This record gives sequence, structure tokens and C-alpha cells, in this order.
Amino acid sequence: MAHGSDGESVLHRHLRVLEAFDILRPFLTLGEIADATRLPVSTTHRLVAELEREGLLERTPERTYRLGIRLWEFASRTPGAVGLRELARPSLEVVHSRIRQHTQLGVLSDCDVLFIERLSTREAVVNATVIGGRVPLPVSSSGLVLLAHAGRGVIDEVIAAGWPRYTAATIRDADELRARLRRVRADGFAVTDGHVHREARGIAVPIVGSRGAVHAALGVVVPNDRSSPLPTVELLTVASAQISRALRDAYPFSRPEGMPRPRHAVRPLADGARRSRDVLTPPEAPASRMTRG
Repeated sequence: MAHGSDGESVLHRHLRVLEAFDILRPFLTLGEIADATRLPVSTTHRLVAELEREGLLERTPERTYRLGIRLWEFASRTPGAVGLRELARPSLEVVHSRIRQHTQLGVLSDCDVLFIERLSTREAVVNATVIGGRVPLPVSSSGLVLLAHAGRGVIDEVIAAGWPRYTAATIRDADELRARLRRVRADGFAVTDGHVHREARGIAVPIVGSRGAVHAALGVVVPNDRSSPLPTVELLTVASAQISRALRDAYPFSRPEGMPRPRHAVRPLADGARRSRDVLTPPEAPASRMTRG
């Protein structure tokens, strides 16, 4: 891969341009992209032009740029997030119909929890998360669930990076975090009362796939009214078990070692009518019939 004079790869520079965009800054001018990436304007102009040609950035009539729809197309093909989202959606809808607040699905991403699905109502309690948004692992119930089942290296990295304190209830330091993670592992769930917003409570449980690996966290954000969280934990645990079974039945999460790799993975991962999945699944290629002379 080509590298610049400073040793940074060309691909990494393109990624720096894409990372300049976020939920709060979906539209950026060329100058704003250069400021965010700390790249020379001439370099930024070249990188932006290349990304625009490939459909990864789009230019608006107002002379700003936004992330291109081709990125969504690529993301929609990954079973790691979108496949999980498809498999989990029916169970999320059941939880949401009971909770009528916020129901969300999060996965581990660096030192954050990345939310890949969220169902809400207009009258729900305040919640900082959005689909595609990130929250530091130590401040949310979903993050604590994911971190509790992550490797020691991830925990050390999170502690070294630090995290913001949003309220007086937010976990303060490494000792408190480690103690909370031990409790989450013992209880099988996490509850955060007022860690991000004083009036909001987070409750989350792990989603376990094959061989006991935690793939995601299923959580809700509800009013922080001092009521017992156990009924909600029970509801989430039942839903998590359903999602876990779906994960174990689906490719590629549950393929045991030595089992042949399936030719097509659409059928277990795509939701919808059976006839629709049949259309998406290519037919088997006919066996070759070669005769020897």
C-alpha cells in the first residue's frame, strides 16, 4: 500500500476524511474537512475528489459534502452488524412493545459501544444514543455489559483512554470500574442509574453466540424512577436468549470448526418472506459433465 512522506498510508488518509463526518456534522465544506483532518487543503481536495468519484462522498448544491450512499451499500452487506440487526429486530420489537421507551442493540467498537439499532417513542425519556452513534463503554449499561465480557487488554485500554463524567453517578475511576464489571459478570446484567442523564436509567444484558462469546448487548433506557429493574431484566433476558438462538443457527457465527463453509449466507441472515429469500439465493450450479476421450 502506498505511503506518504510522513509514513501514513493513502488509505488511512481517506479514512481520516470519512471520519471527519459524524451525527452532529453530517455536512462539511472542503475547508472544514481540512481543519478536521489537519491535512493540507490541496491534499484534502485530492482525497475528497477521489472519494466523490467512487461514491463514498457526495457533493451537495450548497458546496458541502456528505457521506455517500455507497457506504451504506457496503455496510449493508456485513453480517457482523446488519445480519445481527436483522436477526435481533423481532425480539427488539417485542421488548419495545412492552417498554415503550428506548430499546437498543449495541456492539463493541474500540473503547465505545456502537449502537446499530434503536426503537423509541416520541414521549420517551431523554437518551443520548442514535443509530450509528457511539458512547464510551464505562458510562452506559450496554457498554458495561460488553466491557465485562471483553478481554483484559480491552479493559486496560479503556482505563488508559479515560472517559467523561456526565453526572455525579458516572463511574469515576479504574477501581470503581473494575468492581462494577465484576458485579456485571456475576449478575448477568448491568443497571446504570443516571450515569449519562440524571432522569434516565439504562438496563442491559449480553447476547451470547456460539462457544459463549458475547456478540452484542441488548438494552433499554427508561425513566430513573427507583423502581426495581428485575422485571425489565427478565424481559431482556428472554429476548436475549431468542436472539442468541438465532445467532447460533445463522451463518457465520455458529459454524463449528471443520464444517464446510456454506455457499450462500443470505437465507439465515435476511429477514422476510421465504419466497423473497429464495429469490435472493442463487441456484446451485449444475455439475460439470465432462467426458474423457
